[in-house]
Amino acid sequence: QVQLVESGGGLVQVGGSLRLSCAASGRTFNNYAMQWFRQAPGKEREFVAGISSIGGTTHYADAVKGRFTISRDNTKNTPYLQMNNLKPEDTAVYSCAAREYSIRLDPRAMNYWGKGTLVTVSS
Repeated sequence: QVQLVESGGGLVQVGGSLRLSCAASGRTFNNYAMQWFRQAPGKEREFVAGISSIGGTTHYADAVKGRFTISRDNTKNTPYLQMNNLKPEDTAVYSCAAREYSIRLDPRAMNYWGKGTLVTVSS
């Protein structure tokens, strides 16, 4: 089992920044690729960013490329999502998810999920 707890969400104005964290506990964190997904009201959950188990590979959705950065600190069992130049369309519940070894964009491929943290971008 892997437990994931997100933090760092909140209300921010257009153009602002937030950094999300996802505290992981349980099985060996280093074995898991970490992904961030988001779900806006009335929309399906969508992939945002992913990072491989040792952090050598990252992948981003086109909508966030150049604005969001995913990273991980394996000494702290924590992945991060730095979000800059936020837009109203970034408003959503952001969830982190773990999958053994390699990044996947399909939420059905995840092994473990956090409960999510709400990000609201106001104009």
